[in-house]
Amino acid sequence: MLSLAFPALAHTKSETQSVWQIAGTTVHVAFTIPEIELPRLAHPDRTPITNAELTDYVRKNVAVVEGDDACKRSEDVRAVGATEGFRRFEMVFSCTDAAKMAIHSSAFFDIVPTHITYAQIITEKGDLISQILTPDQRTLGLASASGDSPLQNASFLQYIAMGIDHIFTGYDHQAFLLALVLLSSRLRDLVFVITGFTIGHSISLSLAVTGIIRPHAEYIDSLVGLTIALIAAENIAESAHRRGTIALAFGGIMLAFALAGFAGFNALPVYLVIGAAIFATNYMMMAGFIKDAARLRLLVTLVFGTIHGFSFAANLLEMKLPPERLAELLVGFNAGVEIGQLAVVGVILLGLALLRYFKLTLPRAITVDVLSAVLVALGLYWFVSRGYAVV
Repeated sequence: MLSLAFPALAHTKSETQSVWQIAGTTVHVAFTIPEIELPRLAHPDRTPITNAELTDYVRKNVAVVEGDDACKRSEDVRAVGATEGFRRFEMVFSCTDAAKMAIHSSAFFDIVPTHITYAQIITEKGDLISQILTPDQRTLGLASASGDSPLQNASFLQYIAMGIDHIFTGYDHQAFLLALVLLSSRLRDLVFVITGFTIGHSISLSLAVTGIIRPHAEYIDSLVGLTIALIAAENIAESAHRRGTIALAFGGIMLAFALAGFAGFNALPVYLVIGAAIFATNYMMMAGFIKDAARLRLLVTLVFGTIHGFSFAANLLEMKLPPERLAELLVGFNAGVEIGQLAVVGVILLGLALLRYFKLTLPRAITVDVLSAVLVALGLYWFVSRGYAVV
């Protein structure tokens, strides 16, 4: 079933950060690359890229331009000190016409189609403008970069629409909802797990957007994949009545990833992976000895909902949030997420009901096992590809 895993258009997290400080026709640039991204630049024989080659890569892919011409680089690219786990490069460009200046980056876009570069533009007035460079928008004119947030004048209904769209375009969240539906043999059980998921993501979304907690995005998106794999693995354990075997197998897989970290493989923090292994193993074992596991799942999906909530917040944090409208934004976006997930669950249940009505379904045990196996493969694929930078 691992062969069915594919790079779905879910929330990326291959990313770089950049700061563009404007002083007249001069632009000071700082470009930061997480070390987790470096394996993507390795040679075909998997030989790591050298420091000199990485500097040259930045030189070729990061620039300030005027129309079709690149501005003169008055200070060449140089590596500077950065926090652990990151590589930082600085350079200075001198242009001739401030009105025509534009920032440009093509780094990683041809390697990872879902890559994004966060761009913070500091104007001469000291205003901070947050923008995003994508494969479809690699160049952004500085004159058109507005300090006004696109959320500033949005209506409450537009906030709701954003939440709905986030679910409809977030295939990893849809996969998680499908896993919850497969796990819940009764409507009552489904109500419990959806309630826990809702409470969890509402809390973390609020904490992230208000700036109280800002977790590492690459860790969160990787853990989203892990939540899908874990719930799907529990479906198989429940159906096969072999919780101990599945729990130990899942925990063993996670510990193997932890050992890879100890071996120096550039990956997620080892303590995070070990914690996930212990949590997953104990949860699946405990659920098998509890008479009404639905109540335990409410707590577990609350935890998982917290992880997904931080992922929900990522889209909002990419834009300059209007402080005076945060409460309205949170309520509207959350409402949209709820509408979106209820719609997804409703479509799944309706589809299953129609298949049963026309007698086109396989026995529930077979259906759950097959779909859950696909979700385990897909969840692990997202976990590895987002957290280990191997694809």
